[in-house]
Amino acid sequence: MSSTIITEDLTKVFRGNIRAVDGVSFEVKTGEIFGLLGPNGAGKSTLIRMLCTLTRPTSGRAQVAGFDVVQDANEVRKHIGLVAEKMIMYNHLTAYENLRLFGKLHDVPGETLDKRIGELLDLVGMSRWRNTRVSDFSTGMRQKINVIRGLIHMPELLFLDEPTLGLDPKSSLEIRELTAKLNEEQGVTMILTTHYLDEADMLSKRVGIIDHGKIVALGTPVELKRRVSNSAAVVLQLNISNLTANLLSKVQSLECVSRVLTEDSTELKIHANGEEAVDTIIDAVRSAGGRISSIKNLEPTLEDVFISTTGREVEDKLVREAPQLPRRWRRGF
Repeated sequence: MSSTIITEDLTKVFRGNIRAVDGVSFEVKTGEIFGLLGPNGAGKSTLIRMLCTLTRPTSGRAQVAGFDVVQDANEVRKHIGLVAEKMIMYNHLTAYENLRLFGKLHDVPGETLDKRIGELLDLVGMSRWRNTRVSDFSTGMRQKINVIRGLIHMPELLFLDEPTLGLDPKSSLEIRELTAKLNEEQGVTMILTTHYLDEADMLSKRVGIIDHGKIVALGTPVELKRRVSNSAAVVLQLNISNLTANLLSKVQSLECVSRVLTEDSTELKIHANGEEAVDTIIDAVRSAGGRISSIKNLEPTLEDVFISTTGREVEDKLVREAPQLPRRWRRGF
């Protein structure tokens, strides 16, 4: 299978010797959805900007659709589409007028453009609203137009940067279904960045996790989860009927425990390491007077892979607050 993106030792250093991207080498296969994940500040945005020709690399090289991002930047732009986190549209224009404007900016010929607009509006089920102003659309409808705007010139590669951020569950589902449809039916290669790891798990054929400017994990979601399950790491779900701040603190202080997340006022999700970790945690809870109502050894998720490889959650929070615990307990968690 050919590759739409090839990077070799790609590096970006900013003033002050800040290495935002540090020697990154990877490939994106033609026709796949590639999930690019990482904590805030890990280097995702800088990497995407280099691949989109918006920022020049300090060193290394990258090819997109067979063209060098530095030497052939104009050619690269003809072959890529970008759906940024911020919607790029004009609210006072209709859906048709927005798509036609961006098509003209890409030099798509008139007759071809009108046909393409019709096809794309049909694809997202919005033909009946082609002459409606974007300002009258729901957020989900606007995002559908935003996505197909990135496809108006028929690019080989589409960058999707947080495509469902801020959308309600129904709209998020529709955008995910649209993403899969574009990939399966139109053969569009995609790079997806998202903080919703379930979304990356569902859509991505392969995933790369970047942290501190380096690719720290690369593979299919199944392969990455298998690495966690085959290691000495465990993910334990405990229901403690009398969960208190002291109990939480005791579990968190255990040497084998790397992360504690409060799912609700009685449920803990504990990331730990070592063959004796489960026994150590249970003994500690019981010795502190905790009443355990259920115990589950969880199968690893992509979130567990993320935490295992980066040592952080996606939004870089150590522990979620338990909504029903008194406010005075929360600060230390």
